[in-house]
Amino acid sequence: MLERIRIVLIGTSHPGNIGGVVRAMHNMGLTDLALVAPRCDVITQESISRASGADHLLHNARVYPTLEEAVADCTLAVGASARSRTLPWPMVTPRTLAERLPQECQSEDARVALVFGREDSGLSNAELQRCHAHVHIPTNPDFSSLNLAAAVQVMVYECRMAWLAQQEEPSAQETPDTEEAPATHAELERYFEHLERTLVTVGFHDPAQPRQLMARLRRLYLRARVEKMEMNILRGILSATEKAASNKAGSGANH
Repeated sequence: MLERIRIVLIGTSHPGNIGGVVRAMHNMGLTDLALVAPRCDVITQESISRASGADHLLHNARVYPTLEEAVADCTLAVGASARSRTLPWPMVTPRTLAERLPQECQSEDARVALVFGREDSGLSNAELQRCHAHVHIPTNPDFSSLNLAAAVQVMVYECRMAWLAQQEEPSAQETPDTEEAPATHAELERYFEHLERTLVTVGFHDPAQPRQLMARLRRLYLRARVEKMEMNILRGILSATEKAASNKAGSGANH
């Protein structure tokens, strides 16, 4: 399970924080680190020092220009958020999320991304809307600011505790999984692009006055955890809708 969990850091500005994150990861048995558009050098004396022997994870970290590329193969993406947003999203605690992970990671294709934002501003609304759910660490409301490495430490500790509980209950893993694998983040993004294009074509969506339509539809589909076969059906419906709209437009032009 732990090898299928990816820590994603967006726009990190302090090398020491990256070093602290890999130390926390190595402590708890995680190895997959993705950095999105870091605002500092990754390999520095400070990051190596803070890694305290986990610097091999620094050297193995993958760097991506965008969040979409960093989580393209992931079947579940969860964004760490300390703030309430104008459009509510499914919110879980670290422990509740960790308890879901054994089930989420049953498939060989499963990948889970835990996404953390910038030290000064966290994750943007657009980034949070690309996550299936948000996780909030219930800190003291009078002093809620957490260091990035400390936030990651809380999350990966809960992941490890869930993994240890899984090791103690092997019989729970003998139940055959008859569900289809969930769609990946990249497949969902292609669907959202197709959906928006179709809604514009049929006149249901005006990009000039979006009124949070696509954000609300994102929330709906991400909450539903669409499976690969279901995604194929949905894409087929959109293609048929586009074809019908095109035929109707062509028929109208002939008259």
